[in-house]
Amino acid sequence: MPEPTPADPHGPEPTPTAAPGSQPTTPPSPQGRSVGELVFDVSERTSSLIREEIELAKTEVSEKVGKILRGSVVGIAAGTFAFLALILVMEGFAWLLNEEVFDGKSWPGFFIEAALFLLIAAGAGLFAYRSVQAGAPPMPEQAIEEAKLTKAVFEGEESKPVSNVSSGPVSKVGDK
Repeated sequence: MPEPTPADPHGPEPTPTAAPGSQPTTPPSPQGRSVGELVFDVSERTSSLIREEIELAKTEVSEKVGKILRGSVVGIAAGTFAFLALILVMEGFAWLLNEEVFDGKSWPGFFIEAALFLLIAAGAGLFAYRSVQAGAPPMPEQAIEEAKLTKAVFEGEESKPVSNVSSGPVSKVGDK
């Protein structure tokens, strides 16, 4: 029976699944594996990392889109009710202006209200434009930053042996 190999210093290896009724075997240490097996392992882990970063980006974008949609729906509902109330208030205000200021003439009060409506609409439109600009485009900033760090690590490892790679913070290539 072969002796167990020491633990991998770069982290735990995944345990392969064994057939029912058989004993699971531990993978050989990196020193005992062929170059092809090591390349396969690296490409498998890289694919897994890329899939996880894509999933992070999807989650982040869907979270931001959900927030934008919730805010938009609530804003539309609030605007609808405010608009209905405003119709009634402005109608009453127009008749009040006609009675008190314009001696019973019915048209001047409605023109003054129209000018007020245009000013309110301009202010609301500016506010809506700024609100939409603040939330758009929904970019997955965390995933993009993670991808940049991963790229920097891979570019930095091309010129370094594997044993010298640290798990500390990653600096940009060329920084000293």
